[in-house]
Amino acid sequence: MAKELTYREAGVDIDAGDALVEAIKPFAKRTLRPEVLGGIGGFGALCEIPKKYQNPVLVSGTDGVGTKLKLAFAQNRHDTIGIDLVAMSVNDILTSGAEPLFFLDYYVCERLEVRVATQVVKGIAKGCELAGCALIGGETAEHPGAFPKDEYDLAGFALGVVERDRIVDGHSIAPGDALVGLASSGPHSNGFSLIRRIIGSDPLSSDITDSLMEPTRIYVKPVLKLLGAMPVKGIAHITGGGLVGNVPRFLPPGTRAVIRKAAWPRPEIFNWLQKTGNVAEDEMFRVFNCGIGMVLVVPGDKVKMATMLLEREGELAFEIGAIEKSDGAPDAVIT
Repeated sequence: MAKELTYREAGVDIDAGDALVEAIKPFAKRTLRPEVLGGIGGFGALCEIPKKYQNPVLVSGTDGVGTKLKLAFAQNRHDTIGIDLVAMSVNDILTSGAEPLFFLDYYVCERLEVRVATQVVKGIAKGCELAGCALIGGETAEHPGAFPKDEYDLAGFALGVVERDRIVDGHSIAPGDALVGLASSGPHSNGFSLIRRIIGSDPLSSDITDSLMEPTRIYVKPVLKLLGAMPVKGIAHITGGGLVGNVPRFLPPGTRAVIRKAAWPRPEIFNWLQKTGNVAEDEMFRVFNCGIGMVLVVPGDKVKMATMLLEREGELAFEIGAIEKSDGAPDAVIT
């Protein structure tokens, strides 16, 4: 009689998946909001819209962390990559003025290693705590033969809410408005295909590794505080495309952003990448955030108030430029 074949022998370990669910429940529990109905483990996750909203609009976002994962694998560092995953989505929906309500993750690997996956999801839960949203559910999948050994991929999904009359969409931006830049924590989760080309296979110093692996800064709580205190006309999350690619996305016709690169200190990691890789200055600003992770547009006479309020919430904020009149399509100029 032929031996009976099991799912585990085919490459999928159901017991490991169950063990992961149990391991992450305490981390997820710490992120729950009052609106969440039920916890981790069901087929679907339920969440009410907070009652404080009178005319709510839902805002959604999804993203991954790109090839920064390759550096995490090489360094065997999995405890902060989940923060990056949350940050990329919640910072995106924040640009509409939305408060993140909940987050879902998708973790897929060749063979589930519970210890590694627990570190990743613990980081995701930490990111949700920083953003004030609930880790409401997710999916873990084993795809035998589809991934290199000991590697995995991640995707994240965030849903937020904003009052219809408080949506930030850039329509009122006008010449004379000021640009406020919020400091990044490093390259965040963008440009790592170029970074990996620059560093090659050479061993890195611990300082360089730490700078590259520093998780993406989550701007949700301080920016929401600012939105409650004063008018903000536009918000850009500086991801792939850098300042020149992302700032024009919220500008109305007839305007351009003039950004002064001397207005903030460029973190040393970007100088090291530029020198080591012989990367042109224009390319640096097209690929990396170069030290500014989020840009806000505020009225020119409110810029000092904005930077003061943001710094009170723990952010490094700089007046980095202004909106000017333009005859062409909206763009951003670095001077």
